[in-house]
Amino acid sequence: MAKADKDMRFEEALSRLENIVQQLEQSELPLEESVKQFEEGLRLSRYCSKILETAELRVEQIKQSDNQDS
Repeated sequence: MAKADKDMRFEEALSRLENIVQQLEQSELPLEESVKQFEEGLRLSRYCSKILETAELRVEQIKQSDNQDS
């Protein structure tokens, strides 16, 4: 990956992940390259999931705070 995961925005990571999936679905890559792409895709998937989990937690905290203020 060109950038470290922590430096990549969610949208960038998701876009890169989508590109990797397309490449793997085409099955035109040599096996070794396919494995590398799969590994990067897995890292990106975990990274995106972590960001989404954090966002969900923030939304829940905001909703709870809003309910307490009402």
